[in-house]
Amino acid sequence: MASTPNLGAALAALIADYRTGEIPAPDVAHVEKWISQFAPASRDPILVELLHVFSQTYFTRSDVQAFIDDIVVSANFAGANPAQFWQGVKVLKLQTAGNSQNDMIEILDKSLQRQCGLTLASCGATPHTYLYLDDVLFSGGRIRSNLKNWVVGAAPAKAKLAVLLIGSHALGEWYSENKILGAAQAVGKTIDLNWWRAASFEDRKFKINNSDVLRPVAIPPDPATQTYVANFDEPPLIRTIGGKSPRGIFSGEAGRHLLEQEFLAQGVRVLNMCPNFDKYMRPLGRTMFESLGFGSTIVTYRNCPNNAPLVFWAGDPWYPLFPRKAN
Repeated sequence: MASTPNLGAALAALIADYRTGEIPAPDVAHVEKWISQFAPASRDPILVELLHVFSQTYFTRSDVQAFIDDIVVSANFAGANPAQFWQGVKVLKLQTAGNSQNDMIEILDKSLQRQCGLTLASCGATPHTYLYLDDVLFSGGRIRSNLKNWVVGAAPAKAKLAVLLIGSHALGEWYSENKILGAAQAVGKTIDLNWWRAASFEDRKFKINNSDVLRPVAIPPDPATQTYVANFDEPPLIRTIGGKSPRGIFSGEAGRHLLEQEFLAQGVRVLNMCPNFDKYMRPLGRTMFESLGFGSTIVTYRNCPNNAPLVFWAGDPWYPLFPRKAN
């Protein structure tokens, strides 16, 4: 039983700019091949729910462009005279793996040229603000490492630091801020740190029942998933029915429950298919902590994070919806 063609077409259209120029554009056949790996009765409901989810968690290049365009002339960020403000902004180029930062910087540079008549090369000679850009903060490890190294090393004794992100998860942001400011304090520096993001996502443990990430309310009954969870040192955290995603990512409890159950069970299947994954790869996405997985549903036009469910991006012998480019 194939899924309804118009659902596949709608999802393909929603994610149409995924890795444009690097891989073939997703089409109905691509979506059909991916969804065919699920049980027939689940296929249409999964696609229906993903259309709702990705309308809020898939970030196109146009979405990112609009966010940066708004920031460039935002009175809250740049004050009453954006051109004058940006002349004193130094962009930090600290990323050592991947190209997400370079892509964000390129979009910012072109936006400054269009809206302020400036280039980044002409800005920041005498900085009043240091700016760090990246796409999405999940656990925050890369951002945290880059900025701690900068704070301890090249940062002046006092600095205003702005971090500009497409999306940010609350737990990783909180933890990263504490570590960055702690590193500054340890070397006697004062850092005024501010976060700017297009969207924030709730994933803190004490907010599990009202979170924006996949957190199942029960373990699927299939033997493989039951065996996987039985090997945990402690029982996994389980969400209680009745809460809501603060961002309204899910259409409701039924749609959310469907994705959590299907992606967890199939994620275990993927893990069993792909024995070369390291021990931190979980069914619902990579995380250092023993759990069912990070559970993010964020995907950008550039790439799919490994913090998302394995069913989104894992490769051969699984067929991915979002073929992932590794850093």
